[in-house]
Amino acid sequence: MRAGYALDGGGSCIADARHHASAFLDWARTEHRLPVSQRARDLTALVVSELVTNAYKYAPGPIRMELRISAERVDIVVCDSDPALPAARTADPGRVGQHGLEIIKAVAEELLIEQEPAGKRITVRLALAGTPRPV
Repeated sequence: MRAGYALDGGGSCIADARHHASAFLDWARTEHRLPVSQRARDLTALVVSELVTNAYKYAPGPIRMELRISAERVDIVVCDSDPALPAARTADPGRVGQHGLEIIKAVAEELLIEQEPAGKRITVRLALAGTPRPV
């Protein structure tokens, strides 16, 4: 199951993206009886917020978000127009902000960053169960 969303890139796009993600997970849980844990809901909201915030801050133009779900996992895909690929910065406890990719890498089962002809695509895979699978 999947759903796609075009976000306008305006100031409300981050809240809109979180709302879409929450509604998508509710739909999967109620209509398809998938076991969406509270952990999966919380991490999905966190990852959506981080990815869409970065796209809003650094990429001009619209943002596309796609959510895909299976019995074991949810994939969050965000595409934007900035061709620069993000990289996690070295740890610095004194740095304020710019920890998003570090956080995503810590909670994701998988992180894939791909360049596209007009920007980039970032895919984050999260477990639906209450605990992540062992690595």
